[in-house]
Amino acid sequence: MKALRPLTGSLCSVCGEALLSPAFLERSEPLCGLCQRLHPPFEKAVAYGTYDGGLRDLIHLLKFQQVRPAAAVLGRMLAEVITSLESALPCGTIAVIPVPLHARKRAQRGFNQSELITRSALKQIARPERFQELTNVLLRHRETGSQIGLTRHQRRENLRGAFAVTDTERISGRDVLLVDDVFTTGTTASECARVMRRAGAKHVWVATVARTLKVFGTFAVPEQELEEENAGRLAAAAS
Repeated sequence: MKALRPLTGSLCSVCGEALLSPAFLERSEPLCGLCQRLHPPFEKAVAYGTYDGGLRDLIHLLKFQQVRPAAAVLGRMLAEVITSLESALPCGTIAVIPVPLHARKRAQRGFNQSELITRSALKQIARPERFQELTNVLLRHRETGSQIGLTRHQRRENLRGAFAVTDTERISGRDVLLVDDVFTTGTTASECARVMRRAGAKHVWVATVARTLKVFGTFAVPEQELEEENAGRLAAAAS
């Protein structure tokens, strides 16, 4: 298996995107261009490493080849991510909610990989009593097509209305840690966070094993793409 690649370098303090331009690094808490324009519906997103090489191979072993022992290794990485985030979390018990699969996809795969990784991680952190996994609270009630190859706008439309909170009393007023295997564009995390915030969640943080990086620098992301994402965040906030 190829070597794993933990995240290094300067990252956006909110969404975790890579920053190259010095202009983004002047603040005490550096922000990418998108987060400077409009804060996403979650407080902060953190990940262990980049979604490539050995880390991607390991995630694929679990998701597509049903090699369940891989969840323990991925859980250890997620435990490190949660530990690094813990100082930023408020006091009290944090509700932990894995991103759900649609019932049909779960039946086909036999499990939800985010749940397996989450449970493994919570067994490996130093203070497991601080975290409470909540199941069957966030539901993916509409089956969505693959996000691969879609633009940001298409990803948002693909996921619109896909998630719902089944029991608002269980998350109302609570701080929530949303967990997934991969953070790609943040569309899934943002939609889940938006739905939970509307259902009464106080704050939402995001922790994933891996994430893709767009390599945000002065010229890395076209202005048109920034405007499109900014408009998408505004639309999501207003809906």
